[in-house]
Amino acid sequence: MKINRIDHVSINVNDLSEAKAFFLDLGLEVQAEWELDGEQLDRIVGLDDVKTSCVGLGMQDGQAWIELVKFNTPSDEKGIQRPFANTLGIRHICFAVEDIEAIVAKLKKKGTEFFSEIQQYEESYKLCYVRGPEGIILELAEQIR
Repeated sequence: MKINRIDHVSINVNDLSEAKAFFLDLGLEVQAEWELDGEQLDRIVGLDDVKTSCVGLGMQDGQAWIELVKFNTPSDEKGIQRPFANTLGIRHICFAVEDIEAIVAKLKKKGTEFFSEIQQYEESYKLCYVRGPEGIILELAEQIR
């Protein structure tokens, strides 16, 4: 038995257009867009009357895939949660980036919420946490060479 790679990370969102635009601004590209529904999907996700709209985003090298999913039905009764960096569960996605200063400046102009300014971790990385649409937390990491 062997795990070859992580295939994708799925993020549930209410505003698919806003989330898509955020990740496009970061430099990801749309790889696919689709809608799903039906009994087989209901069985796969363990819900009834599932109808989704999805956008797959990735990088040119094809190594990473983010799947944004809008559950048209059923909706989440709790709504958008705004977790903190220490909230239990899957909490953030880290992107290895080049020129973190330029990316942070671009995101600040768009009004993105930041947890802190860029911090240098030892002699290895420059790091920064940001909050995207709907509470999505991203870590930006530039390796110091």
